[in-house]
Amino acid sequence: MDDEVDLSAVSPLAWRLLRVAAGYEQRGVEREMDGILQAHVSMLESGSRGLSGDRRRRLFELYAAELSDEQVRVLVRHF
Repeated sequence: MDDEVDLSAVSPLAWRLLRVAAGYEQRGVEREMDGILQAHVSMLESGSRGLSGDRRRRLFELYAAELSDEQVRVLVRHF
């Protein structure tokens, strides 16, 4: 599934919905992933700043592991 998604085109709202649907709070993401702070997640979700491609990919993989392909597809395409 993740090969089909252009992570640079995922909206800030979709990032937030992916996180929430996957069952993570912003601080929880910080605990799960080395090098990603709650502030990074907050900025990505507000649209004020993006993450590097590598960090976006790792974050997407974290969320997608908790969701079905269909859930990911709907959130990314419609939000």
